[in-house]
Amino acid sequence: RNIEFAINRGVAVLKLNRPEALNSFTAEMHGEVRAALTLAATDKAVRAVLLTGNGRGFCAGQDLNDRAVAPGEAIPDLGDSVEKYYNPLIRLLTTMEKPVICAVNGVAAGAGANIALACDIVIAARSASFIESFAKLGLIPDSGGTWHLPRLVGMARAKGLAMLGPRVSAEQALAWGMIWQVVDDAQLMGTALEIAEQMATQPTRGFALTRQAFAASAANSLDTQLELEKELMRAAGKTHDYREGVAAFLAKRAPVYTGE
Repeated sequence: RNIEFAINRGVAVLKLNRPEALNSFTAEMHGEVRAALTLAATDKAVRAVLLTGNGRGFCAGQDLNDRAVAPGEAIPDLGDSVEKYYNPLIRLLTTMEKPVICAVNGVAAGAGANIALACDIVIAARSASFIESFAKLGLIPDSGGTWHLPRLVGMARAKGLAMLGPRVSAEQALAWGMIWQVVDDAQLMGTALEIAEQMATQPTRGFALTRQAFAASAANSLDTQLELEKELMRAAGKTHDYREGVAAFLAKRAPVYTGE
């Protein structure tokens, strides 16, 4: 199998499992990842998702062996590949009504970098790095890269990352606001699992509404965003978890959230 997938304590852990190829994507692996994420998105037992990779790299993006063009062969339609595989993956990660944590265990290059940056909470091992490697092939940052990068680091840094393709260390990514946390390599999975398991016990419906608000804010005027906040707060106020949170606070007891 190209992935490892397990659900435990409310957390769906998806590990990319082509370590010999730095977990680069093939069509077959895309299918397995999509099936696992779709299950995680729809299974009520799953309250949080943790994405990581096996081996020495998180993900090197597209496996170019799947894109090699022999003399006389038709050139592959890369737009078709983006439409069939990468866009649905990013939409799944960013629209599921559950928090997504990414543990970057090594190099995250090309689409691999942008898949990581599409997650809600990104934790990187100290030895990890991020590379927008598209420019070296005459391509553009896909997998949401042209959307997330300017919002994370600003337009000047986004253009430098996209056009120069430097290797950005985990510490630099943290300093630039690309990721949430850097930890020692040996602590990566323990830290990521601890965060995922803690988030899985929280009012995750509220997390979903928060993601929705942040996603809309980039294109909204302040007035439009205030109206959206009103509507999302109205929805949040009708949840079981809001009622439980208030009741637990007043009773001075620990809340028991269900994600509903």
